[in-house]
Amino acid sequence: MINPGRSYNVNDYKEIFLRRKLYFVIPFVLIFAAAVLWAGFAPRKYQASTLVLVTPQRVPTELVRPTVTASIIERLNSISQEIMSRTRLEQIIDELKLYPNELKQMKREEVVELMRKNIKVELPKRTAETAGYFTISFTGEDPRIVTIVANKLSSLFIEENLKLREQQAVGTTEFLTNELQMTKEKLEVQGQKLADYKRRNMGSLPEQRDTNIKMLEQIQSQSQRVDESMRALEDRKLLIMKQMSDMENPAAAVTTGPDGTTQQKKGTMSYESQQEELKKQLADLQSRYTEKHPDIVRTKKRIADLEKSKETTSIKNDPRYKELKASLAETDRQILRLRQEGERINAQSGQYRGRVEGATQREQEMASMLQEYNNTRLQYDTLIKKSEEAQQAENLERRQKGEQFRVIDPARTPEKPFQPDIPKVLLIGLFAGLGCGLGGIFVREQLDRSFRDPEDAEVTLGLKVLANIPRIGSKAA
Repeated sequence: MINPGRSYNVNDYKEIFLRRKLYFVIPFVLIFAAAVLWAGFAPRKYQASTLVLVTPQRVPTELVRPTVTASIIERLNSISQEIMSRTRLEQIIDELKLYPNELKQMKREEVVELMRKNIKVELPKRTAETAGYFTISFTGEDPRIVTIVANKLSSLFIEENLKLREQQAVGTTEFLTNELQMTKEKLEVQGQKLADYKRRNMGSLPEQRDTNIKMLEQIQSQSQRVDESMRALEDRKLLIMKQMSDMENPAAAVTTGPDGTTQQKKGTMSYESQQEELKKQLADLQSRYTEKHPDIVRTKKRIADLEKSKETTSIKNDPRYKELKASLAETDRQILRLRQEGERINAQSGQYRGRVEGATQREQEMASMLQEYNNTRLQYDTLIKKSEEAQQAENLERRQKGEQFRVIDPARTPEKPFQPDIPKVLLIGLFAGLGCGLGGIFVREQLDRSFRDPEDAEVTLGLKVLANIPRIGSKAA
């Protein structure tokens, strides 16, 4: 095109189209003819679809909570991975004898991949997260075979869903059962440990602190009473001993004998005192006189007479002395008894004092063990509840009362091919031919460097055109 700034009208476009009509007709015819040929001779592929409804759990979830809580997308992805695995697809291919020609020309892995591409699982786009249905489609060349395969795939999805839900329910029950058993054993060990601790520290547990304090106060009061009784008995013992001592050594009655010697009155002293006094006198006389001296003889006679009257003059035979001696022995026994009781009370006091003082440490130890035991107990109770719920969910799945897949629109033998879409192919061929034809005219016109009007000559040559001779047609000539 020489003059790109030129303006065109309808007649100009018409003149260009007529002048370049071959550039339009040839691409249009070729492209449209190719579309017609493709629509007529392309291999026919048929598609069969199955509509599967996701039926909710038949028992209210408030009564039985399901163990399978994954969304429909997650479960379909999991089931699709299982069903479209190489092993499953090879089983379907061998069972239904699919792709006989492809198996002769292609590797088995390639045939499996081809079948995997022909399977499509679709969810409604707007409600994919909470979809209540989905479709399973299969594409192939034989309408009867694609129908069979589509129904086969839907049955496999239903079976795999039931199997997956039951396996998950059983796995959950087994896991919770094992956890419950382990927690029970742990709880028993902790309970036994707590019981042993209480048994070892029976009487000094934290909850017995107030009782121990009261007992300690009572023991201290009892100890004070024992001490007071001990002091009273000690005083009584001293008094009795003094009385006995007074009886054994009373004040002597001094008299002057006929020989001018000093003498004690008989009967005023005890046998022991008189014997001791006479022995002293004898020793004194013997130091001064001979054995035949009258005083020595008299003194020995008095000692002999005293020995003869021992039974009557001994203080030990005095009833009062015997009574005092018996009182002294009884006082000693009471003192010994109170001393033993005091030792026992002191031991009890030390024991209860140790219990009271160690209550804080045992309280901390008990609190730690009780907290651990209570936590395990709470965990055990929670596991029991979860285990019961899991068992109910397992029974629900075994009886097929949970959420299920149900075919509501089974696949039917397709009456027309899914590919190619002949109207669509022809329409695409028509618009493609038109576009290529018009594009060919545009390109050819842009490449044309010839003069078509005076403006082209003026732009190219830079000269003013004074006049032009219009083309004379054959009719005018």
